[in-house]
Amino acid sequence: MRSRKSASSDEKVADLTPMLDVVFIMLIFFIVTATFIKEAGIDVNRPDTQTAELKKTVSLLVAVGPDSAVWIDKKKVDIRNVRPLMERLHAENPKGGLVIQADITSKVEKVLAIMDAARNIGISQVAIAGENK
Repeated sequence: MRSRKSASSDEKVADLTPMLDVVFIMLIFFIVTATFIKEAGIDVNRPDTQTAELKKTVSLLVAVGPDSAVWIDKKKVDIRNVRPLMERLHAENPKGGLVIQADITSKVEKVLAIMDAARNIGISQVAIAGENK
């Protein structure tokens, strides 16, 4: 068998292993520190408002569509299953609040049922999303 010989003694090959290690460490850092955007599952036509405030800690995002269907975590949910699902999601992040994205044409009864469920669970920070004029 032949042994491998280098092309010439003047040529130097850079060792890329330390650079790859740094790149992988940076990738892991960015994945761990990234904040993920929560989505309710549908796009709603939110009402216009002049007193909108930005909420920093949102653990639950519930959407009520134009047909008054309730969406949580990209899934259509029956109104009877809203409270148990909200309890489970709130247990994962108890410091966060609830934001309800209600369509302009949705029924108020659905929004009130979601707010009642949140109050019964113990969520004190409840907000209704609106479009800033």
